[in-house]
Amino acid sequence: MPTLDEAVTAVLTPVFATGTEIGAELALDEVSVTTAGRRQVVRVIVDRAGDEPGDLDMDAVAAASTAVSQALDDSDVLGEVPYTLEVSSPGVDRPLTTPRHWSRAQGRLVLAVLADGSTLMVRVDSVDEAGVHTVGEPQMVKGKPPRAKDVGALRHLTWAELVRGEVQVEFRRHDEDVEDLVADPDQPDEDDDFDDEGTEDEQ
Repeated sequence: MPTLDEAVTAVLTPVFATGTEIGAELALDEVSVTTAGRRQVVRVIVDRAGDEPGDLDMDAVAAASTAVSQALDDSDVLGEVPYTLEVSSPGVDRPLTTPRHWSRAQGRLVLAVLADGSTLMVRVDSVDEAGVHTVGEPQMVKGKPPRAKDVGALRHLTWAELVRGEVQVEFRRHDEDVEDLVADPDQPDEDDDFDDEGTEDEQ
């Protein structure tokens, strides 16, 4: 027997079907139903249809909210229990778990969590059937700049390697010159010059 989340998703899927007016603009991303007192709260996350990056059309979101409400009212999936409907876009903390998620994140800085338990800080360049093409963009740790060879390194991450991606909030433009932030490859490793607290050892 399907869960209530799955049953509601089945009711709402036709609203976002390819070929419909709403489906041309938006995709159904996630549905969750929770109980709050005597009411149920139906949370519907919608995203821009297709794989290309871009912002959501708020008029389309409003139209989707009306259509979703009508579909729920026309069905008996929630029974006689009153409900509150919340239709919104995915937040920046939504993990990237599908090819479409990764495609929508092109150009964004992402912490890639890999199947072997390691992580990589990368910028999403492009996505294909085999995985995600990325550009290495490691960040400073404890005030230590990343190694020059790691910045801008190209790597293709296969779908089998990827567990999820976590979009990072950036405090500088991604096209900003990072030359001053990169460790000089001709200098000794900074671990020789800094203690565990990141303060310079006395000479």
